[in-house]
Amino acid sequence: MWRELRSLAAWGPRSLCTAPGATIFALSSGRGRCGVAVIRTSGPASRQALQSLTAPRALPRARRASLRLLCDPRSRAPLDRALVLWFPGPHSFTGEDCAEFHVHGGPAVVSGVLQALGGVPGLRPAQAGEFTRRAFAHGKLSLPEVEGLADLIHAETEAQRRQALRQLHGELGQLTRGWAETLTKALAHVEAYIDFSEDDSLEEGVLERADRDVRALEVALGAHLRDARRGQRLRSGAHVVVTGPPNAGKSSLVNLLSRKPVSIVSSEPGTTRDVLEIPVDLAGFPALLSDTAGLREGVGPVEQEGVRRARQRLEQADLVLAVLDASDLASPTSRDFLDSVVAPLASQDPSASSQRLLLVLNKCDLLPAEGPRLQPGPHPHLLLSCLTEAGLDGLLGALKKELAVLCGDPSTGPPLLTRARHLHHLQRCLEALGRYRQEADLALAAEALRVARRHLTQLAGGGSSEEILDIIFRDFCVGK
Repeated sequence: MWRELRSLAAWGPRSLCTAPGATIFALSSGRGRCGVAVIRTSGPASRQALQSLTAPRALPRARRASLRLLCDPRSRAPLDRALVLWFPGPHSFTGEDCAEFHVHGGPAVVSGVLQALGGVPGLRPAQAGEFTRRAFAHGKLSLPEVEGLADLIHAETEAQRRQALRQLHGELGQLTRGWAETLTKALAHVEAYIDFSEDDSLEEGVLERADRDVRALEVALGAHLRDARRGQRLRSGAHVVVTGPPNAGKSSLVNLLSRKPVSIVSSEPGTTRDVLEIPVDLAGFPALLSDTAGLREGVGPVEQEGVRRARQRLEQADLVLAVLDASDLASPTSRDFLDSVVAPLASQDPSASSQRLLLVLNKCDLLPAEGPRLQPGPHPHLLLSCLTEAGLDGLLGALKKELAVLCGDPSTGPPLLTRARHLHHLQRCLEALGRYRQEADLALAAEALRVARRHLTQLAGGGSSEEILDIIFRDFCVGK
């Protein structure tokens, strides 16, 4: 029975979401054995579904949990004793009539309740993201809030959670609506001047006020676009590359930061031949940590290719963790690394460069009590022992500071742009505002303002095409 119900998933997502009068159901909590599993429905048949499984008891009070015996509506065989909730529309997550069944989380119980719901007329299994899509269609969530909800579900670090929660609370949508209102007012002033410029009743300075508002909006949009890369790093992870000469302890550092044996550690130089990547939570921020081959002239073609890939990945890094052996700073490989890699990165203006640098002197457990006999030039550095973990807290503190610069602080300041879609619409809006300022014909200038306003509306979800919506909602899990 349940296999037949799941076969309905072969229908196209658009046909399912637009089916008139369809009531959907799905397991909304995680699969597998658990204490409590949540099964939800949404649509006009939700009342019938709840009554069918809890008969002969009356419908529970709205938004109040009630303990009920669930029975198969056909055989009346008991399924489970569960908490049920009734959410009559429009006061529900989707804006439709909704019901929830909080059942015991054993696979047999969940399967039995799902099969029972599948036998209720008018119900069908939900598609991925269909509950949220219905909430969007009924005006319960804006598109930025939908994206914030998706990011919150997938958040793996504290910084991602804070940023996603701000977007889910509508901060980006409110900011966008404020910009759109500014453009609406400016457009109204321009069109009023076109229509009534010869009318004495038109107050003076109408065009000047519109120009002033547009210039202020250009400044605000430009600041957000310059900051857009930080939001994307926060959502996807900053690229942190661990580099250094052979046997400096790069692989040991990667294993220490990831808390798992990702890389092979050996005293033999050149053990790492390829780039090894692992997503990690670094001091509350998401990062893609890359272990690279030791930078030296390779003794063979395989190691030479590894060094080439290491240098290529180094150019793509957001944050470079340069690792040196604190007990071997005088060696030619260490001095060459300091001159060729560390010095150029350290000499860059931090405010103008997108790359950040942390110099780590590993193996400090091998040093005398007074510290390294040689200093690695004028560059600031951190002492660390991957073996004893001495200096790890200091390194994590420095990483948190650097990643906060790269990813932004999601708890303060304006909301960040986290998706390419946000960036696209703001760029097109800014281009249209540029055309407005350069256009001598007022009718064409007004059209440029309309285009700019349309892009802000699309950023908030108004006028978005079905293809774009399909891409956004397909990233949700079934049941959400």
